[in-house]
Amino acid sequence: MAGIPSALGVALLGRPARAADQRLVVVTSFPEELTTRYESEFEKLHPGVHVQFVWKQSRDALAMLSETDQGGADVYWAPALGNFPILRDRGAFQKVSVDRAALPGRLGGQLLSDPKGLFEAYDVAGYGIVVDPAALARDGLKPPESWSDLAAPAYAGRIVMPIPAKVGFSPALYDIVLQSEGWERGWALLAEIAGGAELLGSGAGPTTTVKEGRAALGLTIDFFAFGALANGEKISFVYPQKTAFLPAHIAVTAGTRRLEAAKAFVDFMLSTKGQKLMMEADSSRHPARPDAYADKPAAVVDPFALPPGTFYPYDSEIGRRRPGVVSVLFDFAITERHAETQRLWRAIHAAEARLAAAPDAAGSAAVAKARKLAGFTPVTEAQAKDPAFLDRFSSRELKDGDLAARWRAEISSARAEALSLVASAEPRL
Repeated sequence: MAGIPSALGVALLGRPARAADQRLVVVTSFPEELTTRYESEFEKLHPGVHVQFVWKQSRDALAMLSETDQGGADVYWAPALGNFPILRDRGAFQKVSVDRAALPGRLGGQLLSDPKGLFEAYDVAGYGIVVDPAALARDGLKPPESWSDLAAPAYAGRIVMPIPAKVGFSPALYDIVLQSEGWERGWALLAEIAGGAELLGSGAGPTTTVKEGRAALGLTIDFFAFGALANGEKISFVYPQKTAFLPAHIAVTAGTRRLEAAKAFVDFMLSTKGQKLMMEADSSRHPARPDAYADKPAAVVDPFALPPGTFYPYDSEIGRRRPGVVSVLFDFAITERHAETQRLWRAIHAAEARLAAAPDAAGSAAVAKARKLAGFTPVTEAQAKDPAFLDRFSSRELKDGDLAARWRAEISSARAEALSLVASAEPRL
């Protein structure tokens, strides 16, 4: 290779290389404040190597690293859960040896790293609920402890949740609920939570809305909340029962011509020192290496020390295929008909409250059926576990217009029947 391909020039980050430097090309989507810190610390240890970061979002990185020469890249380092298995299966990586005593490659029952050693977990990000404790306390409410707690009518109007078609981390967040609660029960739960929530199209939106006092609870990824905590915001973060921590990864490319430098960079990133760098105040991320948490900042939670019941053994191999179908179904069932969703769940909750005070067998049966229909999804659990079916939504769009029309019609029919059933349970004067 004569040098770095000119197509990369506009994406290069960091200082210009000195003439005597060996240039190491690292493809990443991590922010510059983090990459610059690693560049500086690694080059102190390896003064003959210059790290040149190439910033690429997930789709562009996948295309680049699938090319014959992999764009001249030596290392791929990114929070792109779906890319790494795809690239592994395309032969884009080579094995890196790690000490499993120091880097277990798993958290609880969940696998974080590739079992064949072709990519390694660099950090983990947890999913849960950002909370304004003072706002809840004013209304005599306690923070939720589980995903299902969020559906309680007492929290209605106090919740914000992201739209998966617009917020990159949210398909994984919702898929954690869908895996841990079960596909059908999970969709019913998401619909019920959304019935009492405001929908947001920004990743930072849930944390910002809660810290500004415009909501008491927000579904989000933890580093937004911990970044705000590090800046003194009066919020907290809850890891609900059966949540998951999903990893960012790092790998050496199959086509690197700077193998020793590439391995040295990966070794540094996974070393105790390298892992500790991510916990600095402007990052607040969670290392994938347990011993890095010694003397950690107070704002950083050690996921390896959380109670075992916190975790659900999330299936990343299925999960990485689900963002598209989760985004499409959420749009069809929730985003496009949010006002209807809110009206339906208010009616169900009101009917359930009436029936609790004045039991009626026929009314209870009608409302129970309405509740099931209100959470209807046109995709079966078997389809949701079928890679061939899920891969049809890899673009996060449903391009089959006939199927889209059928799904919308099925959802509309289920909602209409649910509203009718709730109305039938109204007391007759």
